Amino acid sequence: MSAEPRLSPTALANLPQHVAIIMDGNGRWAKQRGLPRVEGHRNGVESVRAIVRAAGEAGIKYLTLYAFSVENWNRPKDEVDTLMKYLARFLRNEVGELNRNNVRLEAIGQIWRLPEAVQDQLAKTKAALARNNGLTLVLALSYGGRTELVEAARAIAARAKDGNLDPAEINERVMSEHLYTRHFPDPDLLVRTSGEMRLSNFLLWQVSYAEIVVTQVLWPDFRKPHLFDAVEEYARRHRRFGGV
Repeated sequence: MSAEPRLSPTALANLPQHVAIIMDGNGRWAKQRGLPRVEGHRNGVESVRAIVRAAGEAGIKYLTLYAFSVENWNRPKDEVDTLMKYLARFLRNEVGELNRNNVRLEAIGQIWRLPEAVQDQLAKTKAALARNNGLTLVLALSYGGRTELVEAARAIAARAKDGNLDPAEINERVMSEHLYTRHFPDPDLLVRTSGEMRLSNFLLWQVSYAEIVVTQVLWPDFRKPHLFDAVEEYARRHRRFGGV
C-alpha cells in the first residue's frame, strides 16, 4: 500500500495562496479507452472532487478551475448539454462534502449564458456554502480571458464617459478592480494537465507572474500526488517578479 502523499516542509513554507488549473485531456482520456468523450468529462468530475479535497487539506486558500470556456459553447450540442448536466449534478450533489471541508464557492465568467437550471443551482450552492472560510473554490464558467478584459474596458470607459473616472487615473489597480476576479488574489501557480503548452484564453491578466507547471497527466487521472508534485515544483522556484 503506497504512503499518503505529503508536502515537504519547504513546500509547506512556500505554499501558493492561489492555484489555478486548466483541466485538459478529458476527450483524449476517453479516446484512448475507446469511450465517448462524455465519459472523459464524467471521470473528470472525480478529479475535481479529489483536487478540491487535496487543496483544502494542504492549506491552499483559493483554487480556480477552468470548467467551461466561452469557446466551449461551439462544441456539439449533445456534448454541451451533457457538460451542463454534469455541472448541475456536481453543484447539487457536492454540497455536503464541500460543507464538511469548509469550502466556499464562487464563479466567474458570463454566468448569464448558462442554462437557467444551472444558474439556479449555482446560486443555491453558493448560498449554502457562503459561511465557510476555508478553501475558496472558484469555477470559471462560460469564461474567456479576452471577454473579461473587453468587459472591464467597457466598464472603465463608461465610468470615464460619465465623468466618474479621470482617464489619467486608469492604472493596473483600476483595471483589476473591474475584472471578474476583483475579490481574489492573482494566481501564484497555474497548472495545465495533458501536456499542452498554451493558456487557452484563461486568466490572461491575472497569470502575468504566475509560475506555470505543465504535466502530461490527463485531467481524469489527475489526483492529489500530481497536485502536490506541482506545488513542490512551485516551491523550488525563485519568483523575481521582473527583479533580480
